[in-house]
Amino acid sequence: MTRPTVGLAIEAATKRLQQAGITGAARDARKLMQEAMETIVLGHNDVLPSGPARRFEAMIAAREERQPVSHILGYREFWGRKFIVNSDVLDPRPETECLIEEALREPFQRVLDLGTGSGCILWTLLAERPDATGIGTDISADAIDTAADNPIGDSFSDRGRLLVSDWYEAIDGTFDLIVSNPPYISVQEMGDLAPEVALHEPEMALTDGGDGLSCYRAIIAGAPAFLSDGGRLIVEIGPTQGSSVRTMMQQAGLVDIRTILDLDGRERVIAARK
Repeated sequence: MTRPTVGLAIEAATKRLQQAGITGAARDARKLMQEAMETIVLGHNDVLPSGPARRFEAMIAAREERQPVSHILGYREFWGRKFIVNSDVLDPRPETECLIEEALREPFQRVLDLGTGSGCILWTLLAERPDATGIGTDISADAIDTAADNPIGDSFSDRGRLLVSDWYEAIDGTFDLIVSNPPYISVQEMGDLAPEVALHEPEMALTDGGDGLSCYRAIIAGAPAFLSDGGRLIVEIGPTQGSSVRTMMQQAGLVDIRTILDLDGRERVIAARK
């Protein structure tokens, strides 16, 4: 049987993914083809060799089952770096880069990342600030293991620590920067999630099982005791939670409260200062 060209294989895969109801099917097919090719460089009209063809077929079949592309590949790009992802951690979103950008607006020496997950926030901040040290916590030991397995973390073994902790439970000392992207989806909203999220990301990293605000209550109430004078708290939020989170920060005595919009114009990050 004649093997298809690279271009024809991508076109056929795109149609399959479209039929499976996947948005961005052509993008996903191209991305998976690139990965299937490994180090082989071929043009659109070149015949697809048997090895890459088998790998590509397996990847497309997994994507048809609504597995996230990042889980098929085993990594997700974030702030220009690759981070290991799996079903134990939240898949890093481009919107979270808004938090990174805000954190880097000012210098910091000691950072605490609450609910670190894959470690993408902690490791990125330490990579961008070579003189800083930091701690990442998560209530999930499996998430901590994933963050520790990220190769980028090996570069910061002398500057970054990972702890299993329920928010501040295992933390001592103060920090000039506390950051968090906590579970903020309300239990009522869980049914609206795409299969890629609902079936393949840990529920405990998505929702608090209630109104989506309980994690902010814990983080914000505890922040003053763990922030140094002038230290900043920066959290990612859901697009409808800004007013509630700002009120919590005011009630906790935090000042200089700022709201940062994402590229779609939605409230995405709230920053405040002790």
